[in-house]
Amino acid sequence: MTGAAQRPRVANILETALYVADLERSARFYRDVIGLLPMLETPRLVAMDAGAGGTLLLFQAGATSDDLVESSGTIPGHEGAGRLHMAFAICAEDLDPWRAHLAAHGIPLAGEARWSRGGTSLYIRDPDGHAIEFATPGLWPNDGSQAAAAEG
Repeated sequence: MTGAAQRPRVANILETALYVADLERSARFYRDVIGLLPMLETPRLVAMDAGAGGTLLLFQAGATSDDLVESSGTIPGHEGAGRLHMAFAICAEDLDPWRAHLAAHGIPLAGEARWSRGGTSLYIRDPDGHAIEFATPGLWPNDGSQAAAAEG
């Protein structure tokens, strides 16, 4: 095993995947309510632009269990079951506008948390029951809140 000094660096998370019962319904929810734009739409998946180089992959449940072999290469099979979780980073000043936006779309809050580092999270359920979080800076030490505090 290589040491930390020799290990290549991970830049960030590029993709997050959710597995959905109705791909069209879920893509519509993330487009119309959350505001993500589709970048790729196939019968198997919809890839949504989640900002800052991040991509939300919505996979049709049951359509990804087997390896996918194409001319570009092999994608190993994968799947997820149950109510999964993912979070969107939001600015602190957008917390109340998000709260109002979700309410205007008839989306009730499933939870809310105020974190010891100063961040706040709003939680909703998407059409498949996944726990979707909207988190302000102050949740994790690496979320930029320390840099913002030092500048202020």
